[in-house]
Amino acid sequence: MKEFRIFIIEDDEVIFKAIKKYLESWNFIVSGVKDFENVFDEFINFKADLLLIDISLPFFNGYHWCEKIRSISKIPIIFISSASINLNKIMAMNMGADDYITKPFDLDLLVAKIKALLRRTYEYVEVYDNLIYQDLSLDREKMTLKYNEYEIALSKNEFMILEMMFKSPRKVFKREEFMDKIWQTDEFIDDNTLTVNIMRLRKKLEEIGLRNLIKTKKKVGYYLERSE
Repeated sequence: MKEFRIFIIEDDEVIFKAIKKYLESWNFIVSGVKDFENVFDEFINFKADLLLIDISLPFFNGYHWCEKIRSISKIPIIFISSASINLNKIMAMNMGADDYITKPFDLDLLVAKIKALLRRTYEYVEVYDNLIYQDLSLDREKMTLKYNEYEIALSKNEFMILEMMFKSPRKVFKREEFMDKIWQTDEFIDDNTLTVNIMRLRKKLEEIGLRNLIKTKKKVGYYLERSE
C-alpha cells in the first residue's frame, strides 16, 4: 500500500508533535514547517499527498498559504484551528480547503477525515495485514483476535494493547508506553485505567484458553509470551 505523505503547517510545537506522532503510528510519512518565512518552498520540496494547516501562523496566516498552495496543487487540504466561527470555515473553503476541524479534536476523528479524503482523491483501497504471533492472528480491520475456532471482538484499547505487543513479541513495554499510545492527551490519566484495561483483556483471553498470554514484569510493564 502506498505510504501517503502529510505536510503540517502548525506553529504550536506541542500540537504539531502530538499530531505527527499519532499519524506516524498509522504509517503516514509526516513533516512540518521549519521556517515559517519559507512555507511554500518547504511544502513543494516535501511532495505532500495531503496538507494540514492552521489559521493563525507567523508572518502570513493559513488562508494565505492555502490559496497559494491551491493555485499550484490539487491535494486535499484540511484546516485545523481553534477558531470555530462559521465565517472562518467559509473563508477556509473559499480559499480551497476540503475540510475543517476545530481544536481540540479527537485524533481518531482526524485520521478518519484524512483517510476519507485520501480515498476520494486517490481512489485507493486500504489493505489491512493481519498480525501473526505463533498460532494467534490479530485482525487489524475487524479488530478481532483469532485462535483456533475462536474469534473474539476487542475494544479499541484492547486492540491497541495487543497490536503493540504483536509487533514486538517478548519486548517488555513500560506502562508509560501503553498510556502514551492509547491516551494521547495532555490530561492526567490514572495509572489504574491501564490496569483495568489489561485485566479486562486478560479475562477475554482466558475465556478462550489463552491464560497467561500477557505477562507482567514487576514494576516495569507487560510483555507477550505464549507458554501453553
